[in-house]
Amino acid sequence: MAQAVEEWYRQMPIITRSYLTAAVVTTVGCTLEIISPYHLYLNPKLVVEHYEIWRLVTNFLYFRKMDLDFLFHMFFLARYCKLLEENSFRGRTADFFYMLLFGATVLTGIVLIGGMIPYISETFARILFLSNSLTFMMVYVWSKHNPFIHMSFLGLFTFTAAYLPWVLLGFSILVGSSTWVDLLGMIAGHVYYFLEDVYPRMTGRRPLKTPSFIKALFADDHFVVARPPNAGLDAGARFGAIGQDPQVQ
Repeated sequence: MAQAVEEWYRQMPIITRSYLTAAVVTTVGCTLEIISPYHLYLNPKLVVEHYEIWRLVTNFLYFRKMDLDFLFHMFFLARYCKLLEENSFRGRTADFFYMLLFGATVLTGIVLIGGMIPYISETFARILFLSNSLTFMMVYVWSKHNPFIHMSFLGLFTFTAAYLPWVLLGFSILVGSSTWVDLLGMIAGHVYYFLEDVYPRMTGRRPLKTPSFIKALFADDHFVVARPPNAGLDAGARFGAIGQDPQVQ
């Protein structure tokens, strides 16, 4: 069993493995009180006035206490981050890293701007960690790249992947969880999808072209994997189980 887990971990692509490891180590460290969450959360005043720049990164690594919700988000992080990196961004590690960097920047900007708007500033002030939002952004982008894959929600009903973010948002409402973090992830994901996939088709220009200094950080294979219009129909090949619908757990 341990060997199987180790093999699964080692086969993860580099960005997924790094992010998952950092998230687990940070959350476990906080649970064991080795690290204090008070040194990790997003605090614009401390960032600007006390130069605690690391908070712009660490707030994306802490997933609160280790409970069922933590396992739920680790599952989605490992699954959809891996699927994106291995399929949509295959051979384009730098582009995938840039997507995460762009999403983190958009999420941080929304929270900072929202904190200055009357009537809703208190709501945004309560958003201290954006890790769940970044995970939800990846789910949203994956659903846009694979809209025709058939999925099942706990065996209760089936739907296509295009509706996955909305199904998860509805589930959050049913269990009484805050929907703000999910909505922020959807907004960031849609902004990225529009600028990276829709806008270039409309204008021929690509505003989110990955900077050369980021490309220099990764030794990517220089090839492009063509994705036919009906690629999403091959659900079995993508999920490694022909004839079975992936389960949303």
